[in-house]
Amino acid sequence: MTTRTSTTLLLARHGQTVWHAENRYAGVSDVPLTGTGRAQAEALGRWAAAHPVDAIWTSPLSRAVVTAEPACRALGLTPRREPGLRECDFGVLEGRTLAEFASEDPAAAAAYRADPVAHPFPGAEDPAAAAARGVAALRRVAARHPGGRVLVVAHNTLLRLVLCTLLSIPAREYRRVFPRLRNTALSELRLAPDGSAALLSLNVPCEPEPRGPSAP
Repeated sequence: MTTRTSTTLLLARHGQTVWHAENRYAGVSDVPLTGTGRAQAEALGRWAAAHPVDAIWTSPLSRAVVTAEPACRALGLTPRREPGLRECDFGVLEGRTLAEFASEDPAAAAAYRADPVAHPFPGAEDPAAAAARGVAALRRVAARHPGGRVLVVAHNTLLRLVLCTLLSIPAREYRRVFPRLRNTALSELRLAPDGSAALLSLNVPCEPEPRGPSAP
């Protein structure tokens, strides 16, 4: 008999990549982590060692898989890949910045900024469809671990779309309500068997952020 208890999902965005350092859209392009990104992954591994989870699931894209590796080593877990957790395909914006696109097609860029769901980039994946597949993926993960704690390493835009959908926030507001998920920061989501969701924390650094020198 299945235990009718909620599953706690610790959602983490992957570490910094060579494109994100320049604010370029990576989407489905498989770009590697920077040195900073690898250090962020190691920090996530230290967090996992101190806050054990029952399983680790990742997007199939290498930047997510590599980010999860230190946590897997720390806990002796094998990462499980969920295709539905891949990032959105950004079409013509793959590898480019929004500023570059706006300089070429200011009207299309303005429409995207006003409503990124109704006006996605040319050739991009339908954001509503991406949100639906992401939600379905998280629900599959939760169903595999009833009552458990699971680390999920995925992507900035997909996770923001998913959070809006699960929390009954219009998806078109994802860029305003959730401006950015920090690399390897954690957001705690509780998913119940009836499909309801509760966001318990958002964008919490996996390690304390460095503080500047004290004021004299």
